[in-house]
Amino acid sequence: MRVLMLGRLHSWAFLSMLAVMGLAQAKDRRTVAEPIAPSHICTRLAPSNESVTDRLQDAIAHCPSGSAVYLAGGIFLSGPLEMKSGVMLWIERNATLIALAQPKAYDRGLGNCGRIGGKGDGCRPFISFFKTQGGGIYGDGIIDGQGGALMAGAGESWWQLARRAQTEGGKQNVPRLIQIDHAQDITFHGITLRNAPNFHVAMNRVEGATFWGVTIDTPADARNTDGIDPGASQDVTIAHCQIRTGDDNVAIKAGSNGPARYISIIDNYFGWGHGMSIGSEVNSGVSDILVHGLTLDGTTSGLRIKSDVSRGGLVERVTYEDVCLRKNRWPIYFDTRYDPQAHGDEIPVYRQIALRHVRGGAGALVMHGTRWRPSARD
Repeated sequence: MRVLMLGRLHSWAFLSMLAVMGLAQAKDRRTVAEPIAPSHICTRLAPSNESVTDRLQDAIAHCPSGSAVYLAGGIFLSGPLEMKSGVMLWIERNATLIALAQPKAYDRGLGNCGRIGGKGDGCRPFISFFKTQGGGIYGDGIIDGQGGALMAGAGESWWQLARRAQTEGGKQNVPRLIQIDHAQDITFHGITLRNAPNFHVAMNRVEGATFWGVTIDTPADARNTDGIDPGASQDVTIAHCQIRTGDDNVAIKAGSNGPARYISIIDNYFGWGHGMSIGSEVNSGVSDILVHGLTLDGTTSGLRIKSDVSRGGLVERVTYEDVCLRKNRWPIYFDTRYDPQAHGDEIPVYRQIALRHVRGGAGALVMHGTRWRPSARD
């Protein structure tokens, strides 16, 4: 194992690193502009003191493609919701859609949601986009996952369960706020997401997604509350967003489900969190990534690429430019031994990584490399 660590510096500027690619190659291939609010509303819902799950799900199911279900100002309590192709959920300013903290409502049928077990994924997400095309979430309102609220019938919150799982061992079964799976052309505009029990937005096999002016705001100690995770997805733009959370602000992932590529992260602000990450799942490859105009203010890591010998993976054609790093423990952390206890011979490869006008103050610049050891059969 070979380790290269660039030590603590008081003033530094990485102007280029393997700068061999042009901007046009490393970004969303679509022409992306600020989304326009829906022009047609199919249903307007008024707030209620009771759960609106059935009314809201029925409105989504019967709304024609190209139209929006509109939530007027006030509080809306709901259990899990499934979106429909072409339908927008429009949450106006002063309206808040709150996820009920009831494990039974999210359970996948085995009674595991709200418990610690040998496996995770025992809960349905609060809002799911599954095999949908078009549609999304708009408005200046709020979606609140109630990660810190006591679960019904329990003496702890979703976050407390997650932290206890970390201490005791096992997997926490808590719901993601939003899951986008095998979908196309999904748009989020202006919405605030907060207090997710687990990931705020998780994506799997998505083709075409835009997040514009989205705010994500969750405490720094809320475990596994990633902001936006484009997993095995392509043609994704995250622009003009503000994200502070308890884990990766953005994490681009590519596990065994497929590669992640053609992704643009443009003019965003990250507060507390674990930074702008690629990995640790990069088995299927990550490529053609542009991070431009990013401020990372108080994140633990800044620009981070992570994998290990149990995962391997090729990360290539990544450009970071015009990045401001402030008060980061590790402003740059490129790591091929993310899990130092990992076993395997899948060597991660990072190449054609360009840093241009990447600036910051004090902090450790870390690069962990892996020395290849040929096996007896080589």
